[in-house]
Amino acid sequence: MLDTVQTSQVDRLMMSFDFYYRKPIMCADQKKVLVLGITIASAISILISGCNNRQESSSVPAATITAGTEIDDAVVTTRVKTVLLGDPDIKSFDLKVETRKGVVQLSGFVDSQTQIDRAVAAARTVEGVKNIDNSIRVKQGHATVGNTVDDSVITTKVKSALLADPSVKSLDIAVVTRKGEIQLSGFVDNQTQIDQAIAIASKIEGVTNIHNEMSVKK
Repeated sequence: MLDTVQTSQVDRLMMSFDFYYRKPIMCADQKKVLVLGITIASAISILISGCNNRQESSSVPAATITAGTEIDDAVVTTRVKTVLLGDPDIKSFDLKVETRKGVVQLSGFVDSQTQIDRAVAAARTVEGVKNIDNSIRVKQGHATVGNTVDDSVITTKVKSALLADPSVKSLDIAVVTRKGEIQLSGFVDNQTQIDQAIAIASKIEGVTNIHNEMSVKK
């Protein structure tokens, strides 16, 4: 009986001894697992953050004209031309309309300042127009039938010369002639194109003066 009691006490002592020394080992393992988990979680967080940053960077729009913007500008140009043609006081004039990111440029020659004001006011009523760049000029003197024919010929020659030069985007440049005076308007890529267009127009026979209303695209 005594031997049984002693054996039981020894067993309990051994169990306590075993638990005492195993417990720290299990705690250390748990710490290792915890540290490993934190490390993995941190790595995943950094990875996700990096992906988000790349997505945010890629979502920043480039400072260029998109296809959508060009379509919108074309629509605005068409609407402004329609409004101008619908006004009986200004529909007979050859007014040029160019649009760049909602900024509408009007150019050409009319008989009076009142007609200029009407054209500008009409253009402002069009949806999508953010600003008006008014380059319309009042005609100086009376033009004869001969002048009108000559002006038409000069305009055609200037347009043809611009088309023949690969460094000039001639389709972006509007040409209007009044008694030998040329008005160039529109939006181009840089100042070099403006200078080149003026140089080309100045060489055309019959051109007496050039009014530069061209602007560099922004």
